[in-house]
Amino acid sequence: MNSKIFLILFAMIIQNNAFAQIAGVIKKEARNQTEYALELCKHLHQNPELSFQEFESARRMATELKKAGFEVTEKVGGNNVVGVLKNGDGPVVMLRTDMDALPVQEKTGLEFASTKTAKNQNDEEVPVMHACGHDIHMSVWTGTIHTLAALKEHWQGTLVVIAQQAEEVSGGASLAIESGLFTRFPKPDYAMAYHINPELESGQIGLVGGPIFAGVETVEITVFGQGGHGAYPEKCIDPIVIASRIVLDLQTIVSREISPLEPAVVTVGSIHGGTRPNIIPDEVKMELTLRYYSDEVIEQVISAIRRICNSAAQMAGMPDDRLPEVVVLDEYTPPVLNNPELSEKIHGFASEIIGAENIVKNAPAMVGEDFGVYGRTPENIPICLIWLGSTSSELMQQLKAEGREPYPLHSPHLNPDYEKTIETGIKVMTGNVVGLMD
Repeated sequence: MNSKIFLILFAMIIQNNAFAQIAGVIKKEARNQTEYALELCKHLHQNPELSFQEFESARRMATELKKAGFEVTEKVGGNNVVGVLKNGDGPVVMLRTDMDALPVQEKTGLEFASTKTAKNQNDEEVPVMHACGHDIHMSVWTGTIHTLAALKEHWQGTLVVIAQQAEEVSGGASLAIESGLFTRFPKPDYAMAYHINPELESGQIGLVGGPIFAGVETVEITVFGQGGHGAYPEKCIDPIVIASRIVLDLQTIVSREISPLEPAVVTVGSIHGGTRPNIIPDEVKMELTLRYYSDEVIEQVISAIRRICNSAAQMAGMPDDRLPEVVVLDEYTPPVLNNPELSEKIHGFASEIIGAENIVKNAPAMVGEDFGVYGRTPENIPICLIWLGSTSSELMQQLKAEGREPYPLHSPHLNPDYEKTIETGIKVMTGNVVGLMD
């Protein structure tokens, strides 16, 4: 072994030993912050707000930042709140929480269950619930910043934290960046966030080094025809038949045109056409969701959709000026691609905090999350989204014995193990920041 390698290994051993010594301090302070964070979570759970309506949530997050000594900037591209805490020379680490809830009628029966309603984008009164765990995310984020503020003598660097609006509709992250998140404030060297995972036990985290959440594109298709009386189909060109052929042919894109080694999903989630059983309509409208990890794959999928739509209409005899209209919506969610090196560092820090046996290597998921936007800017910031286990071990064992699964995200029955989940989130994320800034 040459002297250079020896010195590097020796430095790593010293660093690991130093972090092991501070782990106990982190766990103690995280425990101290958990009770407050839990009460905050109950308050947030009872007062959920829809995307782009997170006015009270944003104000509360700003208040918590001010209490912890952060410089606070509100309304950064909407309801986004940014806090900065400078503590000497060192890395810049960004922590994100999302704030928005969902139009879901809560059915948990919890003492602090939501009974709130709100107007949606169509001006309809709908029930609102934190059915995706953003109440826990905010509470863990708050507990983490208070813990780090209390342990300032153990780290050096700058914390940039953002309470983000509109994750559920994938708009908050982009608006924050467009409003100068990486230019008005210190540019992060690392960015991290949590998402609860009911399939993991509370006390555990899930890590993925690489793709973790899929990119999401939405496509709207209008299929044209020549309508008429249902008794005279020979005098018409039926867009319902064309649309049906398109739906079936779309299923061959992933199975026959995309490499089996490349994940992709093409789902027709909505199809509408016609008004009466005896009338062949002039058009049919469809809505698709597309999921992917590779930019090349999504380009191939969209190209195939256009080709399949045109071919189906031409086979039915539609003229070239009446071929289907395929519109890819501007709003999209890019994939979340965890930085492998950052993920590996987090694994090391978390091992000291909760034990390596409580770190699960997860498979990538095909759901979307706009945290990936922060890693796709010219700044090329290493990001890592961490799964946070949220189902109690007792309930998990009971469900397995009964052959059942935990209630999933977006369920009206979602029932996390709040206290242990919050405490685990605070101590692990605090450990990550201290480890990166040590």
